Amino acid sequence: MGLLIAATRHDLAIDIGGIAVRVSTDSPSFLTLLEERYAGFVNSSGGRLSIELKIDLVPPGRISAEEDVRVCFESGRWSFERSDFVAEWAPKLRRGRVRQSAYPYSIDSVLRILHTLLLAREGGFLVHAASAVRNGRAFLFAGLSGAGKTTISRLAPSDVTLLTDEISYVRRQEDGYYAFGTPFTGELEQPGENLRAPVSALYFLARGAENSVEPVRGADAARLLLGNILFFAQDRELVRLVFDSACELVRRVPVYRLAFVPDSRVWEMIA
Repeated sequence: MGLLIAATRHDLAIDIGGIAVRVSTDSPSFLTLLEERYAGFVNSSGGRLSIELKIDLVPPGRISAEEDVRVCFESGRWSFERSDFVAEWAPKLRRGRVRQSAYPYSIDSVLRILHTLLLAREGGFLVHAASAVRNGRAFLFAGLSGAGKTTISRLAPSDVTLLTDEISYVRRQEDGYYAFGTPFTGELEQPGENLRAPVSALYFLARGAENSVEPVRGADAARLLLGNILFFAQDRELVRLVFDSACELVRRVPVYRLAFVPDSRVWEMIA
């Protein structure tokens, strides 16, 4: 696939974590789907455009032989593929191209992969975690499927703003780690708010007979966090950077194990 992106009227900028990706398509109906899917994260005025992606729509059906996501770097380009999409991205040109059918969740997966690569070099990562803001501070609630991310999001009181109930966007800034809202949804099927806040604490969720909190420190905290980070590329340098970022975050941010029953009183223990 070539990387030259033809001019088109059918484009929009999707701004996640302060990084804008302009996607273009020849299909106005697919653009409408993207506007609906990423409502709240669409920067119609353009803003600071970092990356351009052209989407080439193909008929529904299998596009790649890869069942699982495959991400590799060769000859200065990243390639991503799965059965429902094939994509490539040239970091130096900051341009890429995607082949997929008119299904917005395929580009959703491409964007997740792309952001994991970008964040790795900026001291950040995507993590299986709900996140929310209260009194100007962000709290992360990590865990794999069934751990309670959606439940604790649903139980949040009215003074809590949800950033996501499924995949949190964590990025290091000059004064520490920040969580950003994402459009990546879990069972709530509700995009988070497009804002950011400093990470105040990280909780690893577990179901329990009663609500309880206990600190997790050092290697145990890093191990738990690494087990929940999303990263798809088999690249030694980037894997090392993500590892270092996880270790640095647990050194800077208090980490706890939170066992809870599905009752809103659990939020009285979060501070």
